[in-house]
Amino acid sequence: IRMFADEILELVDNPKAHIIFKDLPVDDPKQRQPDITKAKEILDWTPKFDRAEGLRLTYEYFKKVVERR
Repeated sequence: IRMFADEILELVDNPKAHIIFKDLPVDDPKQRQPDITKAKEILDWTPKFDRAEGLRLTYEYFKKVVERR
């Protein structure tokens, strides 16, 4: 998660942006193991972009949404 947050900080390139660390909820899993096998099998879905490109596209989309307000 930390590496993911660092990627986002680098993407937004805002000196005021920072990561806030909080205690984990009691029931939070200590290790995550994301698996998209079911999405592939049941929905015949596969990602069209790698994570870095997906983050960039998502950031650009939401930046435009916020600018319109």
